[in-house]
Amino acid sequence: MLLEKTKILIVDDEENLRHMLQIMLKKLGYRAETAADGAQALEMSRSGDFGFILCDIRMPTLDGSAFLKGHAEQGGQATVIMMSAYGSVEDAIACMKLGAYDYISKPFNAEEILLVLKKAEERERLKQENRRLREAVGQTCSLGNIISRCAKMAEVFQLVGKLASYKTTVLILGESGTGKELIARALHYNGSRKGAPFVAVNCGAIPAALLESELFGHVKGAFTDASSNKIGLFEEADGGTLFLDEIAELPLALQVKLLRVLQEGEIRRVGAATSRRIDVRVVSATAKELGTEVAAGRFREDLYFRLNVFTVALPALRERIEDVPLLVDHFLLKHGERMGRVGVRPSETTLQALVRYRWPGNVRELENCVERGLVLCESGVLELSSLPETVRRAVGIERRATDLRDCLSIKTGAVHLERTLIARALERTGGNRTHAAKLLEISHRALLYKLKEYGIE
Repeated sequence: MLLEKTKILIVDDEENLRHMLQIMLKKLGYRAETAADGAQALEMSRSGDFGFILCDIRMPTLDGSAFLKGHAEQGGQATVIMMSAYGSVEDAIACMKLGAYDYISKPFNAEEILLVLKKAEERERLKQENRRLREAVGQTCSLGNIISRCAKMAEVFQLVGKLASYKTTVLILGESGTGKELIARALHYNGSRKGAPFVAVNCGAIPAALLESELFGHVKGAFTDASSNKIGLFEEADGGTLFLDEIAELPLALQVKLLRVLQEGEIRRVGAATSRRIDVRVVSATAKELGTEVAAGRFREDLYFRLNVFTVALPALRERIEDVPLLVDHFLLKHGERMGRVGVRPSETTLQALVRYRWPGNVRELENCVERGLVLCESGVLELSSLPETVRRAVGIERRATDLRDCLSIKTGAVHLERTLIARALERTGGNRTHAAKLLEISHRALLYKLKEYGIE
């Protein structure tokens, strides 16, 4: 439903306002239709293809409250946002109890309308994701789509199974791309909270100035742009799990407030005078070493100990290379179904290359590699030529090492060794020449010279 051109129904008895809103919403990228009163809106909404409904509270024939009741009785799925020039807090509360998502006061501008709609879209996206994941969990193994035959991962599965039904905080450690969010979802969907929301947020992806409002919500008038009350992610996750990814990026000021939430079980919206009780399990994750962050003064020690009641450490893909064939088959099936390329299989050479590669981006990089290969391959066989150049280059290094076994020339061996070490350094740093030069313990200029000399791109 949440497409670029979401369809919206505007319900208002004022023709000029309907026309103005319709033009405004079309400029914002939405498709908009109009109804002059609640009765007409009920008839139009029976089609079920409206994503959102903007409805006036006070109208003749059938007012906003009556429309909300009728909309609920006929099983309407659209998100309803109320609007009124005469509204009060009591009107808003009454409409929210009848099923309205939010409430805005006339007059309003395009930015305010867009903000409310984007919030509603995000809420709807989270609801759909939770429904989809609950359905998916019921169709797959106990840990969802986590696939492994590695002993280290077997220990992780066992620990997740023990922790799933408890509220205790869990800290998931692992390099980027190792599947930390998958483990967090497994903790949620295999425990007693699986019927409640799972809400994920990347602490490093939201500007620090907005993060407090995102996590805890705010009340109307708390700051300049706070035109209405906002529910924070903690309240969204009430009864369920809040996954705080990249927890090391949380600003120190918010670390104090997070610690209080964990200790007291209460949150306070920005600008609110009172606190609210919540029941949320907090699972956090980071690719950084939090002990180092604590020592550097960038992370509070008391919060570290509070989050680190249990630690789940995920091995890098290079440490469980036996899982690569399993994952390749899984991603070929997953993306093959989506692309209409079911049945594509890797050649023996391709599979050997994928197993030999070090995968600095871990499982995420492997999935991207397989998806890219499916797009480029022209037959039912995934050939080496369809893989990224970094993977093919790594295979070439090993082949040259094999060819060098019978070589006794020190000069030839030294050249080969330099080429191999340079290629490995570039692979490990994702092509970053400055960092590669540091690993090689040579100057950046010397590395550029050698890259040119050896014809390495």
